[in-house]
This record gives sequence, C-alpha cells and structure tokens, in this order.
Amino acid sequence: LMVWLRRTTHYLFIVVVAVNSTLLTINAGDYIFYTDWAWTSFVVFSISQSTMLVVGAIYYMLFTGVPGTATYYATIMTIYTWVAKGAWFALGYPYDFVVTPVWIPSAMLLDLTYWATRRNKHAAIIIGGTLVGLSLPIFNMINLLLVRDPLEVAFKYPRPTLPPYMTPIEPQVGKFYNSPVALGSGAGAVLSVPIAALGAKLNTWTYRWMAA
Repeated sequence: LMVWLRRTTHYLFIVVVAVNSTLLTINAGDYIFYTDWAWTSFVVFSISQSTMLVVGAIYYMLFTGVPGTATYYATIMTIYTWVAKGAWFALGYPYDFVVTPVWIPSAMLLDLTYWATRRNKHAAIIIGGTLVGLSLPIFNMINLLLVRDPLEVAFKYPRPTLPPYMTPIEPQVGKFYNSPVALGSGAGAVLSVPIAALGAKLNTWTYRWMAA
C-alpha cells in the first residue's frame, strides 16, 4: 500500500506543479496586470515566468527521462491558462483581455538540449536553463506586439477589484526600461540555471522518498 501511495504521490506532484505554475502565472504580476503594465513590468514578469517554467519542466523531463516532456508540460500550462481566460470572458470581458504568455518554444529548447546532449542532466540544467531564460522574454515580447494596445484594453475594461495603486498608467520609460527584453533575458538566463538545478534536485528527493 505504501509503495502505491508513494508512486501515486509522485504523479500527483507533477500535476500539482503544473497547476501551481498556471496559478503563479496568474499571480506573477498577475498575467492580467502584465497586460496592463506590459512595458513597465515586463522585466519582472519575464524573470518569474522563466524560472517558473524551468523548475517544473526540468522536474517533469528528468522524471520521465524522455526529451519532449518539457514541451508537453508547457503545453499543459498553456491550455490551463487559455481555459482560465474563459472565466473572464464569462464576466463580459473580451477573450483577448488576458495575454497568455508564450512558454512552449522555450520548453522546446530545453528538450532539444536534453536530447542533443544525450540526456545529460547537467547540460540540461546549465545550457537548457540558460536558453529558457534567454528566449522566453523574446517570445513574450513578440507575443505582446501582436496584441492591441494593452493600456487601451485596460482603460476600456476596468476591473472593479483592482486596488487603486494598480490602476493602469502610461508607462514611464526610463533608463532601466530602455531594453526590457535584454534585461529580462539577461536576468532570466542567470536565475533560470539555479532554479533548474532546484527542479532537478526536487526530482532526486522525490525518488528517494519513494524508495524509502
């Protein structure tokens, strides 16, 4: 019975990580706040999304040992987030009110690294983690450029639950935000590596607990 429980818990943990990743997306800014404040919160959002993606994706990928699993994980997150958009649509907001972050291409790079290095865990952590951190802000900026003016959407559809200090304002572009993609990519590349290592370690800890 205990063996069955432990194995079930391991699979359940993967599901919980995917769900929590989606919830973190909603709260990392949140992803609607990110739509409103796109050009001023982009750096912080990029870092949170890069690290959030890599910790779950590498855990899942190393658990299965199959390249392609990270992309599958990112696809789950994307589907969850698109479903969550339906809740806002039901409240009368347009379906494009929420911008869904782009995770899948970055997860594909993680998978390709794992595959190209012949399932080398350390290469996946160092190279894959760096590639996720570097690429995600680029893909997300392209994503935002394809959406109509986020501030226009924010002012047209105000949220009654939004506290005054989060009221959308015109972004003040200063020296720090001259290149949000470069800042997000640089910081994300540095931080995603130790977070990827944490994801790999979580996998090891879970295996040890299962074998206990």
